[in-house]
Amino acid sequence: MTTTAAEGNRMTIYEHLAEFAGKPVAEFDRESGGAPVGAADVAWRVETVFDGPEFGEVLRDFADQVDAAAVTHLVIGYWGASYDDHSDADPVDLLVGLAGRLPRLRALFLGDITPEEAEISWLETPDITRLFDAFPELEHLEVRGGKDLALRPVRSRVLRTLRLESGGLPAEVVRAVGASDLPALEHLDLWLGIELYGGDTTVDDLAGILGGERLPALRHLGLEDAEIADDLAGAVAGAPIVARLESLSLALGALTDPGAERLLAGQPLTHLRPLDLHHHYLSDAMMDRVRAALPGANLDQQETPDGSNTKILLCRTQLAQRSLSLRS
Repeated sequence: MTTTAAEGNRMTIYEHLAEFAGKPVAEFDRESGGAPVGAADVAWRVETVFDGPEFGEVLRDFADQVDAAAVTHLVIGYWGASYDDHSDADPVDLLVGLAGRLPRLRALFLGDITPEEAEISWLETPDITRLFDAFPELEHLEVRGGKDLALRPVRSRVLRTLRLESGGLPAEVVRAVGASDLPALEHLDLWLGIELYGGDTTVDDLAGILGGERLPALRHLGLEDAEIADDLAGAVAGAPIVARLESLSLALGALTDPGAERLLAGQPLTHLRPLDLHHHYLSDAMMDRVRAALPGANLDQQETPDGSNTKILLCRTQLAQRSLSLRS
């Protein structure tokens, strides 16, 4: 159950998941009742399509036709949008309404939606707080989206993986993660994104996470896809939590030489395997310095600013160029 995205197969966000949290993904087929497999053997993907049936109807059919009480892994795909006249569902409301029929749910992916279906910055993701009350045994939660995403501080004694993928993660969500009681959490990935898409997080908003008091089991931290990557580098260079991490990722962001300089001037990072910095704006000379000081750091995908504002460049390239380690 603790298999993480970084340990999974190489995929891109242009493809639906083939595996999730250690199980193969099987598409629920309303006509046949799903794949000819045991309900507990796979991660079930449930979705509608644009101008298709109401997502609520599809989800209810899933619960009726599959042995829902045995389902442990669930992948929610396209559920509709405000601009889709045929489907504008709140997937969290619908899932919470079915919680009594899904007593064994342990792993949930909300938003396995490709850019062809809806760009990540368009995904209208509701308040996910209620999922923790409805599914108290949830060990693995991944959410893709960000528009309208909300989270209040939560408590979970069993959650081990939390991953929030967003083109712009609201600061209030980041603060809520830091204020949550998550004693078992081992793997945390936050795509902070850019201000243009609502990513208004600052280093101060990360204080609850970087201090580490509420995250005693954390071993991997990802602060990724961020236009404030230089500020993040300065913050992690002195953050108490870093000393007990096994891996750290500042990948997919706009890291430049000043940020790398702050990393090199901070606390020792040689214990991190890996230190993932891929997709960055470092000069060749700085890359040489990082390699010499931090052997094994991932410096793939060097980008070169074209004279435009780096933040805008990041906005243009964040989906088109990155190759992600997604979950298995």
